[in-house]
Amino acid sequence: MGRTILSIAGVILAIWLGLMVLGWIFSMLKFFFFVAIVAVIVVLAVKLIAKGSKS
Repeated sequence: MGRTILSIAGVILAIWLGLMVLGWIFSMLKFFFFVAIVAVIVVLAVKLIAKGSKS
């Protein structure tokens, strides 16, 4: 009986940990996506400013 309860608890813990890791991965990807968008905006702004100062 105790072994069954412990194995069920282990499965529940493994599923919970897996879902937490998925959440961490998705939040990290969202963070990198927003950093990339900011980097693209900065590069475009610098290019436009450099193009405007040449003429």
